[in-house]
Amino acid sequence: MNPQAKLVFIFSLLLGTTTTITSNHWIMAWAGLEINTLSILPLISKSHHPRAIEAATKYFLTQATASALILFSSMTNAWHTGQWDITQMTHPTSCLILTSAIAMKLGMVPFHFWFPEVLQGSPLTTGLLLSTIMKLPPITLLFMTHHSLNPTLLTCMAIMSAALGGWMGLNQTQIRKILAFSSISHLGWMTIILSFDPKLTLLNFYLYALITLSVFLTLNTIKVLKLSTLITSWTKAPSLNAMLLLTLLSLAGLPPLTGFLPKWLIIQELTKQNMAPMATMISLLSLLGLYFYLRLAYCATITLPPHTTNHMKQWHAHKPANTLIAVSAIASTMLLPISPMISAIL
Repeated sequence: MNPQAKLVFIFSLLLGTTTTITSNHWIMAWAGLEINTLSILPLISKSHHPRAIEAATKYFLTQATASALILFSSMTNAWHTGQWDITQMTHPTSCLILTSAIAMKLGMVPFHFWFPEVLQGSPLTTGLLLSTIMKLPPITLLFMTHHSLNPTLLTCMAIMSAALGGWMGLNQTQIRKILAFSSISHLGWMTIILSFDPKLTLLNFYLYALITLSVFLTLNTIKVLKLSTLITSWTKAPSLNAMLLLTLLSLAGLPPLTGFLPKWLIIQELTKQNMAPMATMISLLSLLGLYFYLRLAYCATITLPPHTTNHMKQWHAHKPANTLIAVSAIASTMLLPISPMISAIL
């Protein structure tokens, strides 16, 4: 793709995201979502492969439907209340349609059908955008309307997302699909706490985006797309593979790594709200995700099954890992252990 064209699309992506997260009027928020959708389509289909074109088509149809539902729910609410303000979403039917539309935007269960296929057909860098920055505007809309949404519906969708994200990721061999189901599972954690402490939803999303940034950049550097190539990838960059192991365990939410922090706080808040059964259920469902994270981590280390061929580190020089990978990897693993030091300094 032409570098100038890519720059224009990325700038438009940032513009659409900024428009949505800073607006109070539904029409402006909808316009920002549309700019986002149209900006990411060329980045998905830039390889001109039939799989990429299929992914872009699926993404466009799903996002266009979700955007139309968001516009319809806001118009219905304005018809009944006379308000176009995002925070004044009070009509019950409009809130129900809005919840479904945002769930479709994010790829939550039962509207998850498009996300694994689109991520599988996209390059790793575009997959990173789809998993992080493209989820920020819908999550911001959830944050701004959380007081009007149905807590029971959100909890049911959260439990289903955590369950399906864990189950469907178990038998995958393509890393992009594993990360897609991982994203669906994390959306369950973000949604279950939304009605009680929306700031925890944002914290969970920010830390998830940070850890996912490290994972995608590492995989893009060592050029790995499936488990069979991940097994021998340590010959390219042993230090990156070691960091990938810790980052994947952090994404699984194991203490004392950064990914444990949001899960810890969410379980604590759910227990305070007398929702201990829900906290127990979503904690047990996260063990399903832990299995495929451990499988990825096992393949990423120098742990190979017995074979007759010797693997040695490649002798020719490699491009060194950039600063962004180093910073994101350190933050995604060490943020929780050094948090007492940070708080002491501040």
